[in-house]
Amino acid sequence: MIINRLNTVAGIQIPDSTIATQATELLLEHGTEFIYNHSLRVFLFSSLNAQRRNLAHDSELLYVASVFHDLGLVPHYSSPDLRFEVDGANAARDFLKGHGIAPDKLQLVWDTIALHTTIGIAEHKENEVALMYSGVGLDVMGEGYEHLSAGHREEIVKAFPRDNFKQKIIPTFFGGFEHKTETTFGNIKADVCAYMIPNFHRKNFCDCILHSPWSE
Repeated sequence: MIINRLNTVAGIQIPDSTIATQATELLLEHGTEFIYNHSLRVFLFSSLNAQRRNLAHDSELLYVASVFHDLGLVPHYSSPDLRFEVDGANAARDFLKGHGIAPDKLQLVWDTIALHTTIGIAEHKENEVALMYSGVGLDVMGEGYEHLSAGHREEIVKAFPRDNFKQKIIPTFFGGFEHKTETTFGNIKADVCAYMIPNFHRKNFCDCILHSPWSE
């Protein structure tokens, strides 16, 4: 794995505390170069959005959340029956518990990771949750691209390359939950299953209502 370890990118300082360093080591051990670069870009985009919007936040916790946010896609952290977002959130919480982090901060990091794909809710939560959501949205779908200067964009992508991101990210997502496609019910990852599986049959909320055991 070829990685860059830089102190500052696009004017954003990358946390290098013991907690941040150990979190990075777990990402390097269990993740991939592709997920590593995506995770670091997410942190930087989230941090730049915090600057632009003048949002106070805990940079170390945001970094740890960024590092863990897609680790639920990799075999080491993937459960047989939970959403990958929850797997990543659980892993981050367990990691931070080992460092004696306060319960309220554990919950904040858990929410930040668990809700990072939850459209319409995450952006109305605590700053760290909203910032993570914005950083993921920018890297994956280009949301807020117009607010990112060309200089910052080039510096971040040079440090943490996208590496054919558009072609790789959908199969990467799918690889993390193809063994538990039922966990995509009611969330945007069902679109990934529909893209990757010919004739994929989505579980339908209205069908659940109409075929419930109630008589009326």
